[in-house]
Amino acid sequence: MRKIIAICIAGLTVLTSAFAEGSDRQYAKIQTSMGDVIVELNREKAPVTVENFLQYATKGHYDRTLIHRVVHGYVIQGGGYSRLFTERNTRDPIAYEGENGLLNERGTIAMARSDKPDSAQAQWFINLRDNEKLNHRVTDLGPIYGYTVFGRVVEGMDVVDAIGSVSTGAGGHFDAEVPIDPIFINRIDPIEWPEAD
Repeated sequence: MRKIIAICIAGLTVLTSAFAEGSDRQYAKIQTSMGDVIVELNREKAPVTVENFLQYATKGHYDRTLIHRVVHGYVIQGGGYSRLFTERNTRDPIAYEGENGLLNERGTIAMARSDKPDSAQAQWFINLRDNEKLNHRVTDLGPIYGYTVFGRVVEGMDVVDAIGSVSTGAGGHFDAEVPIDPIFINRIDPIEWPEAD
């Protein structure tokens, strides 16, 4: 029987069934300079993407990188640039899994990519609202490729919202949307959750 889990995050009740199916769940802690965020990773729906994210995390790729993009009321994005806005080396792009049924809803984590669907590498973003335009969909003219959701925030949405409200401007080679006061991803680690006391 399909279970529906109600999770209260920062005063927001999120109802979703897609993440509640099955038991193939893993968790990771995103440690930022503004606090910790725990994400549940959905290996059942996005196996390639989850494995890719965890490989980058455990190899230290995300250590001391910037949250380099904040779009108020939309997304926060990181995972690619050092404090000097030097882009970290990446592996080959991964296969697109955006048709997996997971939606770009508030609190979900998804892969950033270029205009090609199979171009995601290391960068990811967290949705600050329901972003329907970022979802995979099929029209009379064919598929419209979205952005692959591979997990959701289960703790620390208040941290995500705080990051999402900082002042932004130009930074590095970006003309806008960069936090004026740098925000760092200190590291990302796979964890057991809830963590033992």
